[in-house]
Amino acid sequence: MTVEVKVEVEETQMGEVSISEEVSSKKQVVQESKPTTVQKSSSYKEESNFLSDLKEFEKKALIDLKAKLEEAILGNNESKPECAETEKEGEKEETHEVVVEGKSTEESKPECAETEKEGEKEETHEVIVEEKVEVVDRDISLWGVPLLPSKGAEGTDVVLLKFLRAREFKVNEAFEMLKKTLQWRKDSKIDSILDEELCVDLSSAADINGVDREGHPVCYNVFGVFENEELYQKTFGTEEKRSHFLRWRCQLMEKSIQKLELKPSGVCSLLHINDLKNSPGPSKKELRIATKQVVGLLQDNYPELVAKNIFINVPFWYYALNTLLSPFLTQRTKSKIVIARPAKVTETLLKYIPAEEIPFKYGGFKRENDYEFYGDDNSVSELYLKAGMTETIEIPAPEADATLIWDVSVLGWEVHYKEEFVPNDEGSYTIIVQKGKKIGSQEGPLRNTFRSNEPGKVVLTIENTSNKKKRVMYRFKTKKSPSS
Repeated sequence: MTVEVKVEVEETQMGEVSISEEVSSKKQVVQESKPTTVQKSSSYKEESNFLSDLKEFEKKALIDLKAKLEEAILGNNESKPECAETEKEGEKEETHEVVVEGKSTEESKPECAETEKEGEKEETHEVIVEEKVEVVDRDISLWGVPLLPSKGAEGTDVVLLKFLRAREFKVNEAFEMLKKTLQWRKDSKIDSILDEELCVDLSSAADINGVDREGHPVCYNVFGVFENEELYQKTFGTEEKRSHFLRWRCQLMEKSIQKLELKPSGVCSLLHINDLKNSPGPSKKELRIATKQVVGLLQDNYPELVAKNIFINVPFWYYALNTLLSPFLTQRTKSKIVIARPAKVTETLLKYIPAEEIPFKYGGFKRENDYEFYGDDNSVSELYLKAGMTETIEIPAPEADATLIWDVSVLGWEVHYKEEFVPNDEGSYTIIVQKGKKIGSQEGPLRNTFRSNEPGKVVLTIENTSNKKKRVMYRFKTKKSPSS
């Protein structure tokens, strides 16, 4: 006969035991400390992953989760089947066989087999006990970080804290979430997803581009590409196509994580920019279904990997949708959402991303395949122009045959602007580089160049004719002509 024995992992409580100590396999179940309510944070900087910075209930939850994880990974291999009972007269005595994860090992016959009645042939009893123990590979890892706590990997606490924070430091819930994530990754073969070629047509729908002021990699999600009906149907038209899209989205997340440094002192999360300009909107059923599935997948399997979610070029329908969804969002999720109307896109992004890292189409100075500005030349200077005032920016040309290059932008523009070259020699004439004109609010950053035939300077003149203060951003460099 075959008996199935399922060994459950017992709950553990570490108390004051050091994190690095070996975990005992049997601990009493205790009620977990309830964390305080998560408050909305105005600070963008992500929460610390250093043990010394954690609150007491957070430290305790981390210790408890590590204890449960250690026991689950190492397993309970010491368990032995109980001694076989004597079978009825005339039956064979069966040997014990323990099966762990499908592998059986025959053990010696039990010593307690009783002698059969006189005159009858002594027979051996054979009892097959199939014991299933959930044993996980000791080398198991997530996003390249070993999960076995006793290995002492620097990033283990970082990964576990993400699951704890996603479940408000409820240890059992965080542990179950982690188990389901690992099972999902195994079933979906996520660890090999980076080698797959998925949804080539969606290359314009997302871009991992630059870093923010805190060093977080920035991922731009561009929903406007789905305004194209052909691409829309090709991506969301059937359930099979939507499944393919979901896999592509997971691949994008895995690519983004490759840019993180999952350790206490490293950058451990991403910044997501969601551009809703020309997005089809909630009226498209297929997109609605796919969006819901993506949100579910990311919430369940990539916890706390996005430090901030910024929605830009937000249309009116989004506000109505956000109002409906808001009551169902946790305070932690709400604190990560930023919304920017079309007129405030650049201004909003500048709060989180330096101008040199913001793509040109969003009002920044970053251009594709642009190698003019890099290193120290890449930094951007700023000045504020009061209402009704005029400011000048001077770009020196200390010698002849030098090429000057500059970028300049005014948030909201609506100013008078001109460029001219002023020679050092008072007998020379001023050269108009750009005639004075009023620049409208829709203008993006300007770039221009000038090659000087004599020493002098390029002067950029900005006149603020509005009644509002203006923010001016600029950078420049001088390229010397190669010697003959």
